[in-house]
Amino acid sequence: MLDLASPLALLLLPLPLLAARLLPIAGAGGAALQVPEQIGAALIAAGRGGAGGRRGWMRYLLPAMVWGLSVLALSGPRLPEPVSALRVSGRDLAIALDLSGSMVREDFHMDGASVTRLQAVVAAGAAFARRRAGDRVALIVFGSEAYYATPFTYDTEAVAQRIEEATIGISGRATNISDALGLALKRMAESQAATRVVILLSDGTNNAGATNPQGVAQLAARMGVRVHTIALGPRDDSTAKEGEQGVVDATTLRAIAEVSGGESFRVRSTEDLLAVTEALDRLEATESDGLAAEVYRELWIWPAALALLGCLALAWREGAP
Repeated sequence: MLDLASPLALLLLPLPLLAARLLPIAGAGGAALQVPEQIGAALIAAGRGGAGGRRGWMRYLLPAMVWGLSVLALSGPRLPEPVSALRVSGRDLAIALDLSGSMVREDFHMDGASVTRLQAVVAAGAAFARRRAGDRVALIVFGSEAYYATPFTYDTEAVAQRIEEATIGISGRATNISDALGLALKRMAESQAATRVVILLSDGTNNAGATNPQGVAQLAARMGVRVHTIALGPRDDSTAKEGEQGVVDATTLRAIAEVSGGESFRVRSTEDLLAVTEALDRLEATESDGLAAEVYRELWIWPAALALLGCLALAWREGAP
């Protein structure tokens, strides 16, 4: 059904009639032409007859149409268009992605070829973000420092694209787990979401920042924020040899998850990583009734275009000999 964005604008329709009734008529100016009495009487009679006849009211028809079309355009005619309801979960979900130097190691396999840890995470993480329709999702990237690559948004496609654009080293080459988790909690402290979740992925040991990761996890627990952790890499602190490089601190990540009430996952291969994203989909399901959005197709352009054509016709008529 046709709707008007500003229906009160229709009150302007009788404005020209009110102006004609209430405003004084401007007196004619200029020199007078003296003509014989009989010719003057004939001219006056002809003028009165033209104004009262058909040609008299026809000259006002086009300006009236232009005014009516202009007011109609100003009122904003539009048609509502049906759209699918956005399934809103009432959840804020922050993805904290490790971009430290160790993510460049080629110890994962995808489609029969060796890939870096980052390439494996980008493929699985982008697909995971796209499946979060209904969640407000944010992306935090961290290395030596942590920052928001994408603020909380329902535009999961934008988050997925930022994951795909992730580059090692843009936030430093160390691993600052504490600051990444703290940054997520700082923004979530102002959130009104019923559920708040952080998914923290790291392939190393916390070696930057002055805060203990377990202490930040305790703060998360007091705030009611669940932290799911993913320890990424073939070797971890429980099995690695002393001094071995590229070892993930699975013990700390497991403690963060346990303290905050989340789940901890150990990923050693691409298959493990895909299984983890599916498990997180089950843990943090997005099903809900959803909220409908009002979307309109604007129609004001058509009466506005006709009014413009009417103005051009008036200009041509006035200029015609």
